[in-house]
Amino acid sequence: MPNRSEPTSEDAIGGIALFHDPRLNRSTAFSQAERERYGLLGFLPEQVETEELQLQRVLEQIDIKPNDLERYIFLSSLHDSNETLYYRTLMSDPARFMPLVYTPTVGEACQKFDRILRQPRGLYLAINRKDHLVEILRNWPEKDVRFIVVTDGERILGLGDLGVGGMGIPIGKLSLYTACAGVPPNLTLPITLDVGTNNEGLIADPLYLGLRAPRITGQAYDEFIEAFVNAVATVYPRACIQFEDFGFAHASPILARYRERICCFNDDIQGTASVALGGLIAALKIVGGSLSEQRFLFLGAGTAATGIAGLLVQAMVMDGVEKEAAGQCCWLFDIKGLIQSKRQDLADFQQPFAHEHDAIDEFTVAIETLKPTVIIGVSTVAKAFNQTVIEGMARINGRPIIFPYSNPTSRSECTAEEAYKWSEGRAVFASGSAFGPVHVGDKTFVPGQGNNVYIFPAMGMAIYATQAMRVTDEMFIVAAKALAEQVTQANLDVGLIYPPQGDILKVSLKVATAIASHVFDRGLAGVERPSDVESFIAEKAYVPNYPSLG
Repeated sequence: MPNRSEPTSEDAIGGIALFHDPRLNRSTAFSQAERERYGLLGFLPEQVETEELQLQRVLEQIDIKPNDLERYIFLSSLHDSNETLYYRTLMSDPARFMPLVYTPTVGEACQKFDRILRQPRGLYLAINRKDHLVEILRNWPEKDVRFIVVTDGERILGLGDLGVGGMGIPIGKLSLYTACAGVPPNLTLPITLDVGTNNEGLIADPLYLGLRAPRITGQAYDEFIEAFVNAVATVYPRACIQFEDFGFAHASPILARYRERICCFNDDIQGTASVALGGLIAALKIVGGSLSEQRFLFLGAGTAATGIAGLLVQAMVMDGVEKEAAGQCCWLFDIKGLIQSKRQDLADFQQPFAHEHDAIDEFTVAIETLKPTVIIGVSTVAKAFNQTVIEGMARINGRPIIFPYSNPTSRSECTAEEAYKWSEGRAVFASGSAFGPVHVGDKTFVPGQGNNVYIFPAMGMAIYATQAMRVTDEMFIVAAKALAEQVTQANLDVGLIYPPQGDILKVSLKVATAIASHVFDRGLAGVERPSDVESFIAEKAYVPNYPSLG
């Protein structure tokens, strides 16, 4: 089993130290022989429990917690004390536990990070220690890290600058690498870059744990990112870096600077784009037509919007559509109105979607004028898809496609109930946050969640298995298509355009297989192609069983 390095002698471990190693601790599941051999007698009651009984106790403890934040804290403590049982818990019911260890609960956890911190997890790299990053990375006990999720805390979900509180995001993401796609947890490392914070509330908070200074930007910031990337390459040359929740001014430039130099990707840009593309491909099984026959209108024009639009264009080009024609399918709208060629305030990454058009200042007018078949919300503006917007989409489309993708739930552009109700049950809906079933008339709809968890863990597993040298946009298109292929007619009949989250491990391994096959086809792998890629991927997957003690 691809787990941690095993002990090599009885002298390496023993006694109470075993309980303090989360990867070796099995608590009440230590056998009588192990208790005698490793000096554990007396530390535990006499009963030896199976892993199933341990899981039952965990589930009962979770059930009595008063709210999701307390459940998050409990699961974090379990992660710190018994890693195997933690992942057994998550993988026992992923649809239940993903929202607890990641969105939406992780948003509140990040906001309250300084107050709920128990056991440190991951590494904090502060800008004032720029010259010592290699030394700090070498403090990490694992010597073969393959995946690093890193944030600078500037744009955590839709919540903004949370400073070092953003560490909840890398921790949560990497937990899902393992729980949803079987990436061995010992290969992962969460990192937060502390470059200060512009959140005055945090600076004034006596419990805030990060640097109490305004955010560093400009050349000093760029040099710090360069030092970080170089340090990772020195200490962990086989690691893939996932950039996460960086601010508007930094996310796209960082990706552009390093994507051809190292194995890296930005999940906010590429993962979000891929899961959106997968949802749209599945939605067209209901609506009919091809991608190039749609008109996409985005509310929001940041890195998420341009990332989705860019991947849509690439997918259409791969299907034989001229790039210019594909680009004309995608329109963006931000706080200042329609993104169009006469505007002088656009960033470089917005320019490809600045089409020739008169200015439009109201989103509802943009809908009436452009007549989109799809609206995608990546604005973090709650309720922006109001009744007028939804009814406008329903008036010009028999089956309007409505994707409010902003996270967390409090920032969603609309709820599933609003989209279905205001469209008279005709909307094809998916959201960034989870919503329960909706009843309209005599029909029940099951809303899909366009959660990046369908993409980034599978991408991680494919990279791990193939030792891919680079991450390309084509890999995300392959992932999106593989994801859409797993949506069944029964799913579509209730409006569900993503596979059920309870099947996430099976889904992820299928997606990983498709990505890995593409990696081998394109000559990007660092290992030889196996005869059976699907079996090759499955054999690499972590299973939450207690490791041998020697």
